[in-house]
Formats: sequence, C-alpha cells, structure tokens
Amino acid sequence: MSDRKTIVILGIFAADTAYKAKRLPHIAETLIGSGFSLGPGGKGSNQAIAAAKAGGQVVFISRVGNDPFGDMALAAYAAAGVKANVMRMDGVSTGAAFIFVNEDNGDNAIIVAPGAAGLIGIEDVDANRAEIEAAAIFMTQLEQPIEAAIHGLTIAKKAGVTTIFNPAPAQVIPDNIYPLCDFIVPNEVEAAGIVGHPVDTEEQAVRAAETLLQRGAKTAIITLGGRGSLYRTAGHSEFIPAVAAGKVIDTTGAGDAFLGGFAAALAEGRAPIDAVRFASATAGIAVTRPGTAPAMPARAEIEALLRSA
Repeated sequence: MSDRKTIVILGIFAADTAYKAKRLPHIAETLIGSGFSLGPGGKGSNQAIAAAKAGGQVVFISRVGNDPFGDMALAAYAAAGVKANVMRMDGVSTGAAFIFVNEDNGDNAIIVAPGAAGLIGIEDVDANRAEIEAAAIFMTQLEQPIEAAIHGLTIAKKAGVTTIFNPAPAQVIPDNIYPLCDFIVPNEVEAAGIVGHPVDTEEQAVRAAETLLQRGAKTAIITLGGRGSLYRTAGHSEFIPAVAAGKVIDTTGAGDAFLGGFAAALAEGRAPIDAVRFASATAGIAVTRPGTAPAMPARAEIEALLRSA
C-alpha cells in the first residue's frame, strides 16, 4: 500500500454559470444581479482539481461533449496537472450548472444538468479498472448515475484501495453502498436527508454519524460549514474546527475543496484526523474566493494557513 499514491476520482464536469444577487427570483419575476462568472465545475471535477492543487497525483474519469465547455474542462485539467481519462462525445452537450450566490453572505443554490456525464456507466469504470486497482484512493459522488459509483467503489474495495464516498447531491442511497465506504463524507444537509433527522446540533451530528457506521461505513465525516466537521469511527469521535482564512465570499465549492484536500493528505499517508485538518484549511481558503475550481488553493497556501492557525 505504501507505494500507492494515485487518487482516482469518478465524477462529472459541469460548466458553472454563477449569478450573484440579493435573493433568488420568484416565478415570473426578473431580478438584476450584481455579478456573473463562468468557469469549470462539477463535484467530481472540482474535487480532482482541488486534490491536484493540494499536491495529489490525480486521475479523473468522466465524459464531456465535443463543444466549448468540453474544451474548458480539458484545459482546466491540463492547468491543474490532472490526468484526464475523459471521453468526448459528439451530439451531447457538456454538463452545465446554474449557481445562485447570495451577494451578502456567499450562500448558494444550484441546479446541475449533467449532460454527457449523465451517461457515465459501468463501462467507464471498467475501462479504468487497472488505474483504480493500483490507486491509493478512489473517490466518487452522486452527480453521475449511482450504478457507476457503486461499481467503482466495489472494484476499489476488493483491491484494497481506500474508498471515499461523497453522497451528494442528497438522495436515497441503497444499503449495499455503506460497507463499500472507508470514508463517507456528507455535509449536514445530506446527512440529515440520509438519516432522517436534523443535523443542527453537535449531538445530532454524532447520532447521524453513528447511524452511518451502523449501516456499514467504516468512518463518517460530516462537514458542518462554519462549525467545522465531525470525525467519527469505531471508538473515536472528534469535532475538528473550521480554519478561517478571511472573509467568506462564496461557499459553492467548499465541500469539494474539503474532499480534494482530504484525499490528497490521505494519499500521502497522513493520519485521517490530520487529513481532516488539512481538508479544513483547504476549504477555509476556497470560500474566500469566487467560483469553484478556480478557488482551489495551492499546496503552499494550505501549509502556510495551517502553520499560522
């Protein structure tokens, strides 16, 4: 295991179209916004770029269209040093996302249309089986079809690869997925949806994490926004505070920054709790910048923040 370093991530790319305004419009209403940006996004893609910028060796498995947004994806991977095992498809558009960002506090709401990445299937995973089996980490989420995610986790688990599952966006997940998870990492909203009760207090977070362990996950990490995160595994529970790096501008990519940083730290052999601290610093920097993938910090920035904290 010690010679394994690679992080293989299965997920989608979506071009993020982000609009800043005071609030979301009502039906049939038009609002004047205060800002717009276009850039690379998609949970898996963001996590891949975050992990690579944090120092990881990353392979990203996905599909994009043969269009300008697909070009944007491949340019982003080249710039970040991500190995792109990405199929380009004719006649299908690349994924795209509508992102509302509250101009006052950085809160967000998102609609994502996966496009070509919505066609990711078991065959995409099988085509990358050798890289998954040789990896240190395999990570996936739920923006692509769940069958592909389960297949990837199954291959990785059988090969002794550490698995990270980000159950996002929130949806009902089958019971057979939990035992495939060395780490299951939902945010507080996703965790609440999965366990069926609110995750507003520390006590509720601990109860939710314990439920995830009882269903078969080895370790649960619940991210709690500005309150930090809860790490829980058999016999150990710990709240890790958020690491502030300045004024919060945009929380859109915070979870992806956290997961990318966590995977990078874990792949190089850091203890899980230390990896969570590294992840918290990664997210702490990302939320002080606009956008998702473009907001991901470099390794040196993360290390500097951890030293100062």
